[in-house]
Amino acid sequence: MDHYQPSTSTEAALHDYKTGLGIFSKKMPELARHYNQFTEECFKEGSLSQKEKQLIALGISIATQDEYCMIYHTKGCVDQGATEEEILEVAGVSAAFGGGAAMSQSVTLLQESIKELNKYKQ
Repeated sequence: MDHYQPSTSTEAALHDYKTGLGIFSKKMPELARHYNQFTEECFKEGSLSQKEKQLIALGISIATQDEYCMIYHTKGCVDQGATEEEILEVAGVSAAFGGGAAMSQSVTLLQESIKELNKYKQ
């Protein structure tokens, strides 16, 4: 039984994602291994920095309304040193493609995640 008590909604979502991924990995180890290798390769430093790749992934997450990925890649952006201004610029560009739905996620879930993740940096 899982007794973990997250202190924020962002932390809870990240925990749920990691727990679900762990269960999936046990049930489908080869598929999970290949998927993880592929995504690790995609996010390696290259012509684009890891920060730039996280910002791109965040923008795609917002435009496609993938809430877990929005939280996960907001964390990735913060971890890679992206500023709140950079993250919100990504949100604006995403809203240009994703319309009102993307903007509603940006002014709620995204801003909440930024606030909660920045608490840990201080």
